[in-house]
Amino acid sequence: QVQLAESGGGLVQAGGSLRLSCAASGRTFSMSGMGWFRQAPGKEREFVATIWWSGGIPYYADSVKGRFTISRDYAKNTVYLQMNNLKPEDTAVYYCAATRGSWPITTSYEYDYWGQGTQVTVSS
Repeated sequence: QVQLAESGGGLVQAGGSLRLSCAASGRTFSMSGMGWFRQAPGKEREFVATIWWSGGIPYYADSVKGRFTISRDYAKNTVYLQMNNLKPEDTAVYYCAATRGSWPITTSYEYDYWGQGTQVTVSS
C-alpha cells in the first residue's frame, strides 16, 4: 500500500500562483509514476499532469501546459505541482495519485492510490 497526503491548496486571485505538495509513504518502491488530477463541481475528474517517478520526466494536459509544472523530490518521496497564471477555470479539488502501471498514464482508473484532495479556488 501507498499512502498519499496533499497540501498547499487555497484561495488565489486570477493570475496568481500556488504550489501543491503530495507526500507518499508506504511501499513507494512499487510506484512507476505519480500524477495530479482535478475535479470541479458537476464535472468528471480530469487529468492534469504526471511524472515518471524514477526518471523525472513530466507529461501535461494541454489545458495546463506552459502554466503548471510537475516535479518530484525522489529522496523525500514528494511530488509537487507548481501552478502559475491561474485562471478561474482551474478551480477544483486537486488529487494526487500514484500508479504501478506503464508511464505515462492519463486515465484515472489506471491509478492505484489516491490522496484525499485539496481545494484550489481561483477568483476572477
